[in-house]
Amino acid sequence: MVTSREDRIVNGGVNIALILVAVVSVFPLMFVVSASLTPYSEILRNGGYVVIPREFTFDAYRSLFAEPAIPRALGVTAFITIVGTALNMVLTMLLAYPLSIRNLPGRGFILFAVLFTMLFNAGMIPTFLVVQATGLVDSIWSLIIPNAVWVFNLLVMKTFFERLPQELFESARIDGAGEFRILVRIVLPLSVPVLLTLTLFYGVGHWNEFMQAILYIRDDSLYPLQVVIHNLLARAQSSQNLEAAVPTVTLQMAAIVVAAAPMIAVYPFIQKHFQKGVTLGSVKG
Repeated sequence: MVTSREDRIVNGGVNIALILVAVVSVFPLMFVVSASLTPYSEILRNGGYVVIPREFTFDAYRSLFAEPAIPRALGVTAFITIVGTALNMVLTMLLAYPLSIRNLPGRGFILFAVLFTMLFNAGMIPTFLVVQATGLVDSIWSLIIPNAVWVFNLLVMKTFFERLPQELFESARIDGAGEFRILVRIVLPLSVPVLLTLTLFYGVGHWNEFMQAILYIRDDSLYPLQVVIHNLLARAQSSQNLEAAVPTVTLQMAAIVVAAAPMIAVYPFIQKHFQKGVTLGSVKG
């Protein structure tokens, strides 16, 4: 295909704009990683900004992982991320598939009840009282069960299921397949993009868990990674005992890298499905 001069100019402008956006997006990440690996004296010499350090040091990471609470918090966060995400996906699928069936009895009322919880939530204090009454306070399950289903993700998955060819379902029903078999053998294999997308949404939410841990957890051994890092840095700013050889600023950057690296490492493997899953499963007006 022969492109005109105007098209080449437009394409060049779009490419330049995308390159600028990519640079602006990647630069903060490069700065954080570089600052965590740079001696503090070099950071001071460069006015507080170092993108490509001349020297490298892992003192900040060594000081961070020297704290016994960090490995324990990583285990807690990994548990709530893996188990919580698996529970989220199972419950979301089991609720989204029936709601995608248009002739389901009571479908309208169930959808109204689901949307009502999205628009009008009980609030922090009533939710805490419910969690306390169910005996989940100071339990790791308090970080998983109260948010077992996210309504927005449920609507995205339901919309995706509705867009699948209904003829496949009718053929399966004629052949005698039950609804659960249709879900497992037909719906789920066709829904890989939206499943991976929502798995990422749920996983990131659990990995970054902070507020629920502050509200429901009293035992220090059950704190997730984000809470432990927050407490660690708060203690480091008020006392120089933790980082006698490591300034607080480099410790902060190392903590950011440790907290963000797992999710950043996972994203490239599902990135090709991410846009498709969000687009096909988006809620249309």
